Amino acid sequence: MFRMFKKAVFPGKYVQGKGVIEGLPALLASLGDRGMVLASSSVIGRVLPRSGLVPEEHGIMVEPFRGECCEEELARLAGIMDEREVNVMVGMGGGKTIDAAKVAADRANVPVVVVPTIASTDAPTSGCAVLYTSEGAFASVLYQRTNPAAVLVDTSIIARAPVRFLVAGMGDALSTWFEARSCERTRSPNECGGLSTAAGIHIARLCYDTLLAHGEASKEACENGTVTPALEHIVEANILLSGLGFESAGLASAHSIHNGLTALEETHRYYHGEKVAFGVLAGLHLTKAVADMDTVYSFCEAVGLPTTLADVGLAGVEEERLMIAAEGACAPDQPIHHEEGTITSEKVLDAMLAADAMGRARKG
Repeated sequence: MFRMFKKAVFPGKYVQGKGVIEGLPALLASLGDRGMVLASSSVIGRVLPRSGLVPEEHGIMVEPFRGECCEEELARLAGIMDEREVNVMVGMGGGKTIDAAKVAADRANVPVVVVPTIASTDAPTSGCAVLYTSEGAFASVLYQRTNPAAVLVDTSIIARAPVRFLVAGMGDALSTWFEARSCERTRSPNECGGLSTAAGIHIARLCYDTLLAHGEASKEACENGTVTPALEHIVEANILLSGLGFESAGLASAHSIHNGLTALEETHRYYHGEKVAFGVLAGLHLTKAVADMDTVYSFCEAVGLPTTLADVGLAGVEEERLMIAAEGACAPDQPIHHEEGTITSEKVLDAMLAADAMGRARKG
């Protein structure tokens, strides 16, 4: 008989604070001598010089990311890595850049160092990545053999990024506790193929408590481009606590609803965490978590996360099109089935409509 054991996974090293990017050259030297940095052109020009990493002096090549973590981009990167005999990868930038670097490194069997320049998702610490189509629709989740070898989070860089990224990261992190709670209740598997450990559950809860305690103040700090204790707390929640929490405690309805929403083109201009935040609210209605609704809606309103369908580009959308998202959320491989009871697309559609109605009513 198959037995499932408790399981948790972690990155090899996590370093956060002002100026930590300056440690990148020494870290890379300890992992390999033929490195490759994957980053957008803007990050290459703006952030990479601050690291002190001189590519031509350190045997490093720099490759611009082409914008989508899709099979076409991964095939392109694989060819470059093979030709240059790359033995350590650096993913520098946002979630899709980081995910592409993680998958490319895993397929080449080399270590990856992650340097996030925004705190918009928990992708930096995790051993899984989201694969999209070349058009930007959700395709699948890919699991790597190991988590990143190291994660360097320079809060002075993140503090100067647009505040919308930080807020979106709070939306992604907001799901961590509720999805972990659902998985614990139903003894569903987490994202590393085991049952939740006590550490995973408590980290997920700490993530939620940190958001409520420091979310508004961290937004103000980011608006002013300053690194404060509140900002440090939220960066840690968005990246480390959320990453450890979702991976070692599990996913459920919020991320499934996000995945379904990506099938609607109108949502593509909204960030992952923004759609996840609406998925959290819909998930509360789906699971009848009435006691949590006022707190979660109030938090979203305070920091500027979506609370209605209009907030994710779906104002006035027909129910027939929303059903496309609901059906996608309920695909057999989606973690929404970690929720209690039998979940159907009709129930998910009703939950999305209920979340939207409450959000609109609260806006007055």
